[in-house]
Amino acid sequence: MGHRDIPVLETRRLILRGPEPHDYPDFKATFASYRSRFMGGPLNAYETWMLYAAEIGHWEIRGFGMWMIHLRETGETVGMAGGWFPAKWPEREIAWIIWPDQAGKGYALEATDRVRRHFYHDLGWESAVSYIDPKNLDSIRLAERLGCKKDATAPSIDGSDAVYRHPSLDELRGQVGHGVAMEIAHYQDPLFKPKGWAID
Repeated sequence: MGHRDIPVLETRRLILRGPEPHDYPDFKATFASYRSRFMGGPLNAYETWMLYAAEIGHWEIRGFGMWMIHLRETGETVGMAGGWFPAKWPEREIAWIIWPDQAGKGYALEATDRVRRHFYHDLGWESAVSYIDPKNLDSIRLAERLGCKKDATAPSIDGSDAVYRHPSLDELRGQVGHGVAMEIAHYQDPLFKPKGWAID
């Protein structure tokens, strides 16, 4: 499965497509910004180019990867979500990042739930984790809202990251999945106005 065969995933508000060359400027701006501080950034121009090339190449090597998140109504790109499993990663990861000016609208929650269901239902994954910097409180909170639990027994990448285990397919069919779906439905409601600090 090469990157030309990347499936298109859809939700009520979003369309997820594989990374394309015209998506690169937003990616570059985000990874050159403070927003990327918990993902190895900020990066210089060469580093962002190499990382973006790796995003595309990951699809060729692994058969899965990160999707670009597009708004259904406008086609605008607002971030990325998907799978990540480079060399030396202990196990397959589900990851996400939202562009700085698009945070707090529930896009990461909605997109990550969709790609997770694809991995479980369509690719047969039985488990996945998210590796999160312990200081990245927004991502930790998002992982918890997705039903993830900290797994102290799982190996980390370098010993400095926290490992959050995603719920199983059976768990997602029950109360955990219903809770995630309910929160996504709130964000999909145009009258819903979340209060407090913006989280993805």
